[in-house]
Amino acid sequence: RGDSISQLASGVYSFLPLGDKTQKRIGGIIRGEMNSIGCQEVFLPSLQPKELWQKTGRWGNMDPPLFKIKDRHKKEFALGSTHEEVITDLVKDRVQSYKDLPLALYQIQTKFRNEMRFTSGLLRTREFIMKDLYSFHTDKEDLEKFFNKVLQAYDKIYKRCGLKTIKSEASGGVFTKENYANIPYNFLVQGSSF
Repeated sequence: RGDSISQLASGVYSFLPLGDKTQKRIGGIIRGEMNSIGCQEVFLPSLQPKELWQKTGRWGNMDPPLFKIKDRHKKEFALGSTHEEVITDLVKDRVQSYKDLPLALYQIQTKFRNEMRFTSGLLRTREFIMKDLYSFHTDKEDLEKFFNKVLQAYDKIYKRCGLKTIKSEASGGVFTKENYANIPYNFLVQGSSF
């Protein structure tokens, strides 16, 4: 209604000045709350080599399938639909001891998903902006303590955005199954005044 986005193609949108200002403001709120619980921001590449995805066996098994491209040298890449492979590769070379933990890294990044249908407006798109948080811990107890801090941070983010939420356990799916603590949650936004 406020002329904040414009559809370029099915599942692909441009952010107009109002939309860009809004998403940057929300990003600032998210950054503030993530930083307040000890997270550090990174920016990971969207262009990801096939070899990383083959190591985890997900090159041919993602649902929705990855957007795949080849460069002029016929080397294959994926456009990042998620960044677990990239962050794991990055952290494995940098965490040398349990003394380097806990470590919590987040990013606000463009993602690409090769969705079958684009019928839900901005909820199911091919290209979108998403905040990821990856944390590494010495044990499950430390992870669970941190997870509770993250839940509180999300509560604050939604409140600062003027949204009322209900927490519910997630039903799972290809992306929630990646939560190794097996504690997936959804935040359901209650009726808004938009």
